[in-house]
Amino acid sequence: MRLTLFILTALLLEPLVVLAAEAPGPIQPNIVFILADDLGWADTTLYGHTRFYQTPNIERLAKRGMTFTQAYSASPLCSPTRSAILTGLSPARTGITTPNCHLPQLVLEATTGKVAAPDQKSIQPTPPTRLKTEYRTLAESLKEAGYATGHFGKWHLGPEPYSPLEQGFDVDVPHHPGPGPAGSFVAPWKFASFRERVPGEHIEDRMADEAVAWMEQNRNRPFYLNYWMFSVHAPFDAKQALIDKHRARVHPADPQRSPTYAAMIESMDDAVGTLLDALERLQIADHTIIIFTSDNGGNMYNEVDGTTPTSNAPLRGGKATMFEGGTRVPCVIAWPGITAAGSRSDAIIQSEDYYPTLLA
Repeated sequence: MRLTLFILTALLLEPLVVLAAEAPGPIQPNIVFILADDLGWADTTLYGHTRFYQTPNIERLAKRGMTFTQAYSASPLCSPTRSAILTGLSPARTGITTPNCHLPQLVLEATTGKVAAPDQKSIQPTPPTRLKTEYRTLAESLKEAGYATGHFGKWHLGPEPYSPLEQGFDVDVPHHPGPGPAGSFVAPWKFASFRERVPGEHIEDRMADEAVAWMEQNRNRPFYLNYWMFSVHAPFDAKQALIDKHRARVHPADPQRSPTYAAMIESMDDAVGTLLDALERLQIADHTIIIFTSDNGGNMYNEVDGTTPTSNAPLRGGKATMFEGGTRVPCVIAWPGITAAGSRSDAIIQSEDYYPTLLA
């Protein structure tokens, strides 16, 4: 119950509960959940710790809602956090503790490991490779409440029969179970049954357009849109024009100095802007909850452009570590009538909190 109330308290939800009791049959709000992949706490301009990356549309969202300064992912790795968002359960409860849900082996229950190499500090368990359909997901609960449900982008919780289509979502685009975009962010892609419209199309441009088309189709009923971005996970590539733009801005003393990664962040931010533009054009922004966050901290161990993809400084560590840099993530929530425009909160929130908060 304490976790359930964290975001509710931070968003001052008590007045909403009173209003709902006094005015029966309120219009259910739409929900747009934007989840970036591997976007670190210092990778946006929200917290004043980057001079290199540019995120004007995320700033635009922040002006509309509340920025959380101490938001945490359930895990420093992607699949565990995704399972926590969908089920409200800790990764320790679902058993999904590693990003292995694209593997061909079908494992549904965690088992205790038996041996480990002499130089290892512990014996590792064998974790599941799928999110079991027995868990009740946020999409299933909202669908039961009359919501249209759509998933766009990365899933990484298992292929059929554990895809979004079996977990409460009406549609799943591009219906890809892998850990990143198929082959490249920039077409040609290698998705099994999803093709580019034009040569050189960027996957986030396409995902944002697909999500907008779906919102247009469902504008007259409450909807739950999962836009779980492929950005800014590997492979590290981007639109060449944006790479060239940011290469001219590199300062060699800046720990964030990868022009490719900066270009990936710009495309990610552009996609956020596409969704915001659509909500305003469709005149549904005033009854749409928008959540923007990341599944774990920034990647600071691969090499891109002769440097690491990013730096989480002043936080220690990053993706795949339990230090602050691995689990503290950017977060903005815009909840019309609840969040004050341009406000900030130091409340500690975590991935598991979204499920009970949105259902409440």
